[in-house]
Amino acid sequence: MFRALGPYQSPRRASDRRVDEAGSCRCYTRRGVGVTASPTPQSRHSKVLIIGSGPAGYTAAVYAARAALAPTLVEGPQPGGQLMMTTDVENWPGDESVLGPDLMARMADQVRKAGVEVVSDLIDAVDLSRTPFLAIGDDGTQYTADTIIIATGASARWLGLDSETAYRGRGVSACATCDGFFYRGQVCAVVGGGNTAVEEALYLTNFAEKVYLIHRRDTLRADRTNQARLHANPKIEMIWNAEVTEVVGDASGVTGVSLRDTRDGTASHLAVHGLFVAIGHDPATALFKGQLRMDDEGYILVTPGSTATSVPGVFAAGDVQDKLFRQAVTSAGMGCMAALEAERFLAGHNAHAIAADGVDTAMLV
Repeated sequence: MFRALGPYQSPRRASDRRVDEAGSCRCYTRRGVGVTASPTPQSRHSKVLIIGSGPAGYTAAVYAARAALAPTLVEGPQPGGQLMMTTDVENWPGDESVLGPDLMARMADQVRKAGVEVVSDLIDAVDLSRTPFLAIGDDGTQYTADTIIIATGASARWLGLDSETAYRGRGVSACATCDGFFYRGQVCAVVGGGNTAVEEALYLTNFAEKVYLIHRRDTLRADRTNQARLHANPKIEMIWNAEVTEVVGDASGVTGVSLRDTRDGTASHLAVHGLFVAIGHDPATALFKGQLRMDDEGYILVTPGSTATSVPGVFAAGDVQDKLFRQAVTSAGMGCMAALEAERFLAGHNAHAIAADGVDTAMLV
């Protein structure tokens, strides 16, 4: 389940007050895209500020450090990202099988050995309308930076069942590409009605003996091409007008799901070995709304073939801008791209600054 970080905002606490009207507090207030900080906050400046610590953030940090950019990485609410909640990872190059937390611990160790300044903090607000860019930490720290790499990820939407949470990683997943291999010759179910759900079901037929697609309505939202592929696949059976009310299992994992008919409330049981929830994802981009161009779902828009966002000097890597692949390895690759692009951006600005001082930049080639 290679999903990255959850919503990149800290929980509200009694000791962590926000001021939205007149009053005094060491914290900040938000006014549009601007951020008003307390009079005497701690301040840090870096050439590259990386927000997020999943595969994208860690990889960006390593590459930025190797380019002598002295990056700062703010870990966020879940250091290591979604892989910290993943058991066996069998599609990471170089490892036949590795535990998600172990893989992320190795990445974190590499980041620190590279000399990256790693900060255990949450970013509560950003201002991308000014340079250097400004980010405010949960403890009031001001982070200023010449470039920012956003690697805050996206989180899968879940059904909200306690039993679903209990069996997550033991038969409940949100990523067929990540976990489908474990269900070779078994029976699986997918929940959802959009393109993602249909694509997950189709992918699972490469491994599973049978796949049920459970949808709470009697029509799918998926496009016609995907629907045609779905109905042409003999391994897939539709279960219409049904919702999952309980995930059933034992010590070995999931053994089935309880269903409720959305028309008459009739209850039934479906025996399956794996349940894949495909009802969408939420990119962790609330911090950047109104400051960066995004699509209708909240994913950050980047220049095709690049990680550059609509604000020069701000880059986005991983699931925060990728709703197609959503894999640890692709996130890591985008983290590399973002660091290299940040390096080139800074080099270009340095050349302009030197030219403004009357130095012939041709001599720098």
